[in-house]
Amino acid sequence: MDALHPRLMADRFAETFRFYDTLLPGLLGATRAGGTEAGPYASWDLGTEGLLALFDRAAMAAALGVEPPAAGGALLVSRVADVDAAHARCLAAGARPAAAPADRPDWGPTLRTAHVRDPEGNLWELQSY
Repeated sequence: MDALHPRLMADRFAETFRFYDTLLPGLLGATRAGGTEAGPYASWDLGTEGLLALFDRAAMAAALGVEPPAAGGALLVSRVADVDAAHARCLAAGARPAAAPADRPDWGPTLRTAHVRDPEGNLWELQSY
């Protein structure tokens, strides 16, 4: 059962799908549970739990009759083994840099983070501690 997982609205569904489909398996061990880059929906699981879902923004608006949240309105946070390597991998997959890898002792004694933006502008924090 999926207790809670993020669903991102995508204006550029195919590009955003390819971004996460390229990165989630290697960085977090996720598997694609369903969907293709044709959309309008795709999801990835970690084990038996939902990890992330994408939904085409126009398809969601049509289904609900209201506009979904604006692009870039989400912050995802993932624990990774190596922040620097994960950051480089994200950039190679098309992420836009937001904050370079840095130690964050004010946030936690051993915390290191980097931040990137996905094709929709959502912020993704990569962290290790």
